[in-house]
Amino acid sequence: MPRYRIIVDLSDRQLYVLEGDTVVRAFPVGIGRMVSQTPVGEFTIVNKQENPGGPFGVLWMGLSKPHYGIHGTNDPSSIGHEVSAGCIRMYNEDVLQLSAMAPVGTRVTIRP
Repeated sequence: MPRYRIIVDLSDRQLYVLEGDTVVRAFPVGIGRMVSQTPVGEFTIVNKQENPGGPFGVLWMGLSKPHYGIHGTNDPSSIGHEVSAGCIRMYNEDVLQLSAMAPVGTRVTIRP
């Protein structure tokens, strides 16, 4: 069972890594824009791909909701904004740190 869980708070555009009920890391994120909002709910990380190409930066972590994931970006200025097609965007160095903490099977809660 994964040691950590992830909470993405869309209102403050932060991704939190929790061990039990304690936040151990927080990362700024970019989220979906109005017409392609980031889905809310309970998901899990189902796969990972390094260097996926395109706008996904250095790493893609797919969620249990098809076509949605947590990924790096080739546009660091987008972090903190409503810019994506619904995915959670992170700085490349941050998504690599997160990946090391969050194996496939990690719980991801996305809340408004």
